[in-house]
Amino acid sequence: MARRGVQSDAEDRALACVVAELYEKSRGQEFGLTREGFAQILQDVRKKYLPERASQAETLTLYSSLHVEELALARACAAGEERAWQAFLTRYREKLYEIASYIAKESSSARELADSIYADLYGVRERGGERLSKLASYMGRGSLEGWLRTVIAQEYINSYRRRRRLVSLDEEAEQGAQFVAAVPPPVRTVDPRLTAATDEALAGLSPEDRFVLASYYLDSRTLAQIARILGVHESTISRKLDKLAAWLRKRILAGLGRRGMSRRQAKEALEVDVRDLEINVRTVLQGTADPPFFDKKAEGPLAKG
Repeated sequence: MARRGVQSDAEDRALACVVAELYEKSRGQEFGLTREGFAQILQDVRKKYLPERASQAETLTLYSSLHVEELALARACAAGEERAWQAFLTRYREKLYEIASYIAKESSSARELADSIYADLYGVRERGGERLSKLASYMGRGSLEGWLRTVIAQEYINSYRRRRRLVSLDEEAEQGAQFVAAVPPPVRTVDPRLTAATDEALAGLSPEDRFVLASYYLDSRTLAQIARILGVHESTISRKLDKLAAWLRKRILAGLGRRGMSRRQAKEALEVDVRDLEINVRTVLQGTADPPFFDKKAEGPLAKG
């Protein structure tokens, strides 16, 4: 017992040394971020991506993979540190407008898109006395520029949908649109454990992964279109979709196991049609209030493998 306690103390000291080194590397002090605040950010990242009983080796591997300088900058901005915000503007102001221009094409729309993102990043809104900044959700797993590209692309899609919902039926009728009475979907019974496990797995996705899945499975965008938006090769998106499908299936199977299903029962449960799931997949993936998934592609990533 004493040896185990000594070993645990040694591991804690080693981890503290690594955190201190990463803090120096992050330049967090220049951005107004304390060492304790930085350590808490790393803890938050660990809780999100590692199980509770993850080993120290797994923790160190995760920490060493992070873009710590960009993580410290983003979180200091989210906390309202003006020094950090000025550094952020110096580095990313032009990039934001370049990304917005590439996505929106038309200059005035691009400017409007970039300005709306500025407001969300800076945190002009508050809830319970606490500022709300999108930068607080950046976890440092990928580059901050790549994360910003995903956020802007998602905002462009959301703003387009909002504009579409504001168009009146008369305007659409004048353009030749025809409307039919909505047919309510048949009542289906799905094991609530599958709903819960799927919801849990989807909620664990990064913003970029949500965007890729939503674009492909909900919006019927092609691999080439998604690749152009994110500034990567088409084959990269193809591989990402395959990996996400395998990851989601694994996470859902594990979630079903934790909820009392045998391996066989869990695999049988995953054979359900994605449209039968009583969760708002659009809300989880896109953060919008669109209707549940009763259209577009019938089979999503759950059906693979």
